Amino acid sequence: MKVAIFSTKSYDRQFFTAANLQHQHQLTFLEPKLDRHTAILAKDATAVCIFVNDEVDRDTLEALASHQVSLIALRSAGYNNVDVETAKNLGIKLVRVPAYSPYAVAEHTVGLILTLNRKLHRAYNRVREGNFSLEGLLGFDLHGRSIGIIGTGKIGTVTAQIMTGFGCKVLAYDPFPNPQCEAIGVQYMELSQLFSQSDIITLHCPLTPENHHLINKEAIAQMKPHVMLINTSRGALIDTDAIVTALKSSQIGALGLDVYEQESALFFEDRSDRIMQDDTFARLMTFPNVMITGHQAFFTEDAMRAIAEVTLANITQIERSQPCENEI
Repeated sequence: MKVAIFSTKSYDRQFFTAANLQHQHQLTFLEPKLDRHTAILAKDATAVCIFVNDEVDRDTLEALASHQVSLIALRSAGYNNVDVETAKNLGIKLVRVPAYSPYAVAEHTVGLILTLNRKLHRAYNRVREGNFSLEGLLGFDLHGRSIGIIGTGKIGTVTAQIMTGFGCKVLAYDPFPNPQCEAIGVQYMELSQLFSQSDIITLHCPLTPENHHLINKEAIAQMKPHVMLINTSRGALIDTDAIVTALKSSQIGALGLDVYEQESALFFEDRSDRIMQDDTFARLMTFPNVMITGHQAFFTEDAMRAIAEVTLANITQIERSQPCENEI
């Protein structure tokens, strides 16, 4: 099958080329992200492969359909950037990678927690400048602290397992409690209870219309003072303006983000020689208790290999009219 792969970097080409030895699809790697203006680049393809910040709205889908594209393969778990109903109405099939490496994202989450708690980012810079003062670097033992996990799918479950190993009291909210979590002592409760009882809160749920801005002014008001908040899921789960206000008042004591509400205009590109146009993001970067990474939680060799292999296997199954368990 002819596949146009959008939003590609050198690492995408590396892992997809290696995985394609088994499938022999005709891959075209494209650097631009997919939107209504770049859809024409797929005019010779039967399928397109997209990433998290590609914009697949009605106009984009209609443009793809006009070029006879019949399949969209997401190399991600989430698909909130796709107008699913329009795709189905146009006869375009959708497949995704529901689980590439929950360990990658969970471990990055824990890395953010450890960095923020022990101020490792600040300590690193101090020592490089010959400053060995410990003032302002005081942390706390994770052992015995309460961590609230919102969403206990594969990533949330691995996060719970890791934090249980630290000796944390693990609380969780999920409309569908996971027996794996219950088996290791995770306590499920209502969201308001989780907010009020957690020293650390970490988000591991998909973005849906119902939980857009799940973390807003009202939610933050229910949290413990100086709570640590981590988001390695989707940026729009958090109302960023409300977070800035809470950081200024110290209601939020530490913030770790691997995703950002308006990240599509920032992430995955080198913008170091440009003036920052996003005032909210620039404000976030001024807080010493904020740690931001550029949507790299998934970025391990294991995850990249799995993403490429599953994506191409999905395409092969659709091409052969075989059942595909990853079809949306």
